[in-house]
Amino acid sequence: MEKQYFSYIRVSTTKQGDHGVSLQEQHDAIVRYAQRQNLRIVRSFDERETAAKRGRPVFSEMLRLLKHGNASGVVIHKIDRGARNLKDWADLAELIDIGVEVHFANESLDLNTRGGRLSADIQAVVAADFIRNLREETKKGFYGRLKQGLYPICAPIGYLDRGGGQAKVPDPKMAGLVREAFDVYATGNFSLPHLVEEMYRRGLRNRRGNKVSLNGMSTMLNNPFYVGLMRIRKTGESFPGIHSPVVSKQVFDTVRWILDGKTVVRTHKHEFPFSRMIRCILCGCTAMAELQKGHTYYRCHTKDCETKTMREDRIENVMAQAFAPLQLNDEEMAYVHQWFAWARFHKQERAKQELEACALQLAQLRERLTRLTDAYLDGAIDKSLLDERRISLLLEEAGVKQRMHDLEAGNDAALTRLEEYLELVQTASNLQKMTLPLEKRTLVKKLTSNLALGPERAVITLRNAAQLIANRRQVLSGSPNRGVPRTWDSLMQRLMQVFEHEEAA
Repeated sequence: MEKQYFSYIRVSTTKQGDHGVSLQEQHDAIVRYAQRQNLRIVRSFDERETAAKRGRPVFSEMLRLLKHGNASGVVIHKIDRGARNLKDWADLAELIDIGVEVHFANESLDLNTRGGRLSADIQAVVAADFIRNLREETKKGFYGRLKQGLYPICAPIGYLDRGGGQAKVPDPKMAGLVREAFDVYATGNFSLPHLVEEMYRRGLRNRRGNKVSLNGMSTMLNNPFYVGLMRIRKTGESFPGIHSPVVSKQVFDTVRWILDGKTVVRTHKHEFPFSRMIRCILCGCTAMAELQKGHTYYRCHTKDCETKTMREDRIENVMAQAFAPLQLNDEEMAYVHQWFAWARFHKQERAKQELEACALQLAQLRERLTRLTDAYLDGAIDKSLLDERRISLLLEEAGVKQRMHDLEAGNDAALTRLEEYLELVQTASNLQKMTLPLEKRTLVKKLTSNLALGPERAVITLRNAAQLIANRRQVLSGSPNRGVPRTWDSLMQRLMQVFEHEEAA
């Protein structure tokens, strides 16, 4: 019975199927090879998939059929068309070991000989290394663009691509509609499905000119690109961009708060500042907000629970009393501003000194490497000792370079967040003057860790950082006459520890 063979041809992308080493060109080369070798091709396996990773469905199906004896062998255009990862090459090698013929149309390799197998193994290793190097170089270029403030991915809705090396620019047609989508959702009156329909009615479209899907709308509202940050979703890393923002940070933060933990935003007849935030001291259930005769009440609805209702303004009075110690006087504010300036200056100075020390250490290591090479050339040490010491020095050099990279990439995120937090606590005393429920809710969530309602009383528990500020005189001063600098120097150090711990977590 005449032997039958499969053919396998592959390109990495659909685009390559029409350009370069196309499927048709590979097919023609295999046909010519089969005619010269008198091989009968009974089935062709065509695939548009990278060979750098395992899991190609067409390739896996072909291997399964070959293993079950459905053909005597396979003709592949080149080794790198079949496998660019060593596991797939190992699978092919197993077939060769059980007698399956593997031919390469563009490479004269006799895989039945030791020398032929060795040559093929070497080429497979080279192909795998090519992919690793390509991936590494691609990653370098990708992160290089990000560090320049450029987004090396397709522009999101509302922006236009201008080619490689250029920042994205707002789309004259869609940028305004994207801004409207954020503003509309920030009102809290629209669910995501409702927002999709509303923005489609207003003219918002995706890149294909179609309605933005529910998932697409959620992705857009969660994307910090619109406020000037580039986030890589796979790694969670963020980089500042040089493109122009189209949404304010305040609106973006409001939208993120609404989206937090929800897939669909519910609309409410009334907005209450502390909905789902207050629990009953006695039974632990959430106190429900309700409007009666123009006043807002928070009620525990558990049957037979002694906690009944409390008006919102009474709860706000208790909060105001808890927040009052957070207010900084003029002398304290002046010292805090000086402390931040001092902290930033000294942080930069310390980083600068460490960088200078690393540069000196790097120069010393390179000098030692040069002396080591000279010693070998002079015959003072042998090759094995040269290699051993050289590897040790190169590893040490890599460690110094990494330290320099970390220092150069350092930021003062914790310092900035602490500064913003201290500005926030200054607004706590104006809680009752705030007209927007969302403003009150945001402030209270950032300053308190627990709100509880009991019979005739409300209990407010401040967060750690707020407690440190509120108790600064009693805990840190040690005496009523201790000066502001000594009190606040110790306090700022402890607050920094809190924010640095949050950053590390």
